[in-house]
Amino acid sequence: MIASGWRYWDALPRAGPGARGTGWPVALPLPGCRAWGFLLQVKFREEAIVRVCVLASGSSGNCTFVSSGGTRILVDAGLSRKEIINRLNAIGEDPRKLDAILISHEHTDHVSGLPFFAASLKIPVYLTRDTAPAIDWGEYQARVEPFQAGSRLAVGELEIDTFTVPHDAADPVGFTIRAHGVKIGLVTDLGYIPDSIKFHLRGTNLLILESNHDLEMLKVGPYPWAVKQRVMGRKGHLSNDVVFEFIRGEMDTSTSLLVLGHISEHNNHPELVRLSAQQALAGRELFTRLVIAEPRRQTEVFEL
Repeated sequence: MIASGWRYWDALPRAGPGARGTGWPVALPLPGCRAWGFLLQVKFREEAIVRVCVLASGSSGNCTFVSSGGTRILVDAGLSRKEIINRLNAIGEDPRKLDAILISHEHTDHVSGLPFFAASLKIPVYLTRDTAPAIDWGEYQARVEPFQAGSRLAVGELEIDTFTVPHDAADPVGFTIRAHGVKIGLVTDLGYIPDSIKFHLRGTNLLILESNHDLEMLKVGPYPWAVKQRVMGRKGHLSNDVVFEFIRGEMDTSTSLLVLGHISEHNNHPELVRLSAQQALAGRELFTRLVIAEPRRQTEVFEL
């Protein structure tokens, strides 16, 4: 029991992006009160944390879950409606509580499940004005929220910056997502990394980036030569070598978690990606945690 003449407030120190509620009710004396004996009851309060899970990454489908507090979104929907629901359920998330879907571009591995899934949930789909008509919506009526590449979006507790990426699509974009002092970068499907993208990725705590192909495997692989040229081109996909150079020379030191994905099942191997990235990180003596998002398998849930 606390002596009369004391008042409370909830003090909530913040120790950084990984802090999780170090708040407690504090009793302090009212003016003129002489009673100093009291029992301090500490009650921890959990802050809203940011949760991220790469549900799928690769040519067979792309979909990433991001949440903070009461806000839940998907970035891309390249899996069937049933598979998206199953993978969300597997991480304890209810698909009916999703607030929005963000679409990076119209290629099938990013939107195959979008029309039916979005229409069934009746949630808004954010995508660029040129991407929207490039998608085959069929008979489904989705709530489309078009934006211009370079715009800043607000979805619940999430602040989302969009930016153009070099890829052979109608109007492809990448995203950075901010919430509670945490910044997430999500950039896949790009042929090279221009300075504009490096600028947007500054200060990211979690970076999801593609490491699509090994150049030698691609050259001797099964793809037709025209497709190989497209993949290697400036509007294609990032090679392990390009990603190595980016990590070794220009990845921001704020990046404490690096997830490499969109790995080709024909022209790359997860262990090649891991080895190359580990060498690049060791060269800079960065203490960045490295995770490989393997094709057809979702990652763990990252909490920041």
